Amino acid sequence: MATSPEKPLRADAQRNREKLLAAAVDAFAECGDDASLEGVARRAGVGIGTLYRHFPTRDALVEEAYRTEVAHLGEAADDLLADHPPDEALALWLDRFVEYSAAKRGMLVALRALAEGQDDYFASTRDQITGALTRLLDAAQAAGTVRKDVDAGDIFRATKAIFVMSEDDDWQPNARKLLALLMDGLRAGS
Repeated sequence: MATSPEKPLRADAQRNREKLLAAAVDAFAECGDDASLEGVARRAGVGIGTLYRHFPTRDALVEEAYRTEVAHLGEAADDLLADHPPDEALALWLDRFVEYSAAKRGMLVALRALAEGQDDYFASTRDQITGALTRLLDAAQAAGTVRKDVDAGDIFRATKAIFVMSEDDDWQPNARKLLALLMDGLRAGS
């Protein structure tokens, strides 16, 4: 039996869904795995019933919040390239990567549970991030503002260092410092 495609959401329902996803990202970045669904609904300015209509389980909310953040990170690459010189766009994108990392760190326990037994769970999101990095790096290399002997995979591997930083209150400024050093290295010899 064929299933009918999902009907598009009404405008108000779509706004509520987007508010819930943004609130979930903020809550997970701030509270980690301790973020409550009630707190997410409160942050979004909606009732818990609205949250459950859009996301029937905590896992559904975590997964969609994560995928949405990755999509936003990918879209940011194109937006930044449109508004900034390529090397500056790359630096600004790396700064946004820290924000994405804060949310991902907060969701990590739930994401690991979702990915258990699925070898390719993170493959599409990794491809999206690497694709964004490739667009940024290619533009900066073409402009001659970053060195040509690196590729997006090199930068992606370097960004993984921020995930192993300690959970102390200073991790985000330290991560930004580390990524600024990375940018300095990319610009050297260009």
